[in-house]
Amino acid sequence: MSEFFEISNRIEELSKKALEKAAEPLDRVSEITEYNQQKVLSSFIKNKVDETDFNTSTGYGYSDKGREKLDLLLADILGAESSIIRAGALSSGTHTLAVCLFGILRPGDEMLCVSGTPYDTIHPVIGLGGKNMGDGTLADFGVIYSQIDLTETDEFDYEAIEDYVKNNKSVRMVYIQRSRGYSLRHSISVDEIAKVCEIVHRVNKHAIVMVDNCYGVFTEKKEPTDVGADLIAGSLIKNMGGGIAPSGGYIAGRKDLVELCGYRLTCPGLGTELGATLGQNRNIFMGIFHAPHVVGEALKTAIFASALFEDLGFKVTPRYNETRHDIIEAICLENKENLIAFCRGLQKGAPVDSYVVPEPWDMPGYDSQVIMSAGAFTGGSSIELSADAPLREPYAVWMQGGLNFHSGKVGIMLAAEEMLKRGLIK
Repeated sequence: MSEFFEISNRIEELSKKALEKAAEPLDRVSEITEYNQQKVLSSFIKNKVDETDFNTSTGYGYSDKGREKLDLLLADILGAESSIIRAGALSSGTHTLAVCLFGILRPGDEMLCVSGTPYDTIHPVIGLGGKNMGDGTLADFGVIYSQIDLTETDEFDYEAIEDYVKNNKSVRMVYIQRSRGYSLRHSISVDEIAKVCEIVHRVNKHAIVMVDNCYGVFTEKKEPTDVGADLIAGSLIKNMGGGIAPSGGYIAGRKDLVELCGYRLTCPGLGTELGATLGQNRNIFMGIFHAPHVVGEALKTAIFASALFEDLGFKVTPRYNETRHDIIEAICLENKENLIAFCRGLQKGAPVDSYVVPEPWDMPGYDSQVIMSAGAFTGGSSIELSADAPLREPYAVWMQGGLNFHSGKVGIMLAAEEMLKRGLIK
């Protein structure tokens, strides 16, 4: 039993069983982590990162050596021609994605999302459903939005994608959201993305493939830009920042496309040539270096949670032994009481704000109350152990992160313990 936490014999025994059952998947994650850590270390050496790259800049930030080195380093790691990585100037994953969309798409262009409806926070950016019209959405600027849903088995509808892209020359961007968002669909693999890239580039030379890579970096040995994706983007307070970057986002891909995104980030003619780093270079370098290991720890935490809660009788996705392509674990907890107990128990294992009691609330942008559990060193950081859930069917909680597996494991056990104390599980 733990010397530091009140965890019952029942949960201790189930946790040991879960670890034994998940031994092979955990070993598989270690192998992927080692590969990606070597890839990142090799890139640091190849790009001759040195202490002067950590220096700060102010004002315009012209000729910031560290900022320029970071862009080169990230592109090398991701197998891309060019990249932009910024703390502050890119404030979130949604902001970073919006920079890409507005940087590339022009009036009359069509954006075709082939992974179903994108995540909620992108809806106002696009202007889905006629909402936020007049607020500067893509729809306001004459960009057309179309969508192809995944099949009933959660696969890309490759035939429909090929037919649509081939016969609609207005398609400028084929958009893929790699992670699941608030859904129970599977996360999308790099191999699946490669098939879409091959189709799009073969039938429509004008169209590009953009991937929302949030939650997906370093979960596999390859990234979408390694297999033909023209542009990818994500947040630094998710996987890529390694739990150290305090804010920011990244964009990587074809040089001409990244340049257009740079023009949107600042302005045409200046692009990525300016932008004071204000002392954040060191944090970003260190975050990237730690990222493969931290992502591996988050994956192990998710695998453990999957194995434990499956043994407790709940539906989980992905299952503990399934291949993973993002850090998210969804657990179908069946009712409101279970959801609340899970999040409150998880909060008790947080290094920050452990004494806080999560409560459901009317969160802007959602049609039902949402409960969130998070005790992070960086506000909103999804690579640190957290969980959130709308209080509606199927009463699933989406959890992610864990800076290290040992503390992440305790958080999951405390979530189960809270449910046990309340008589919600046996």
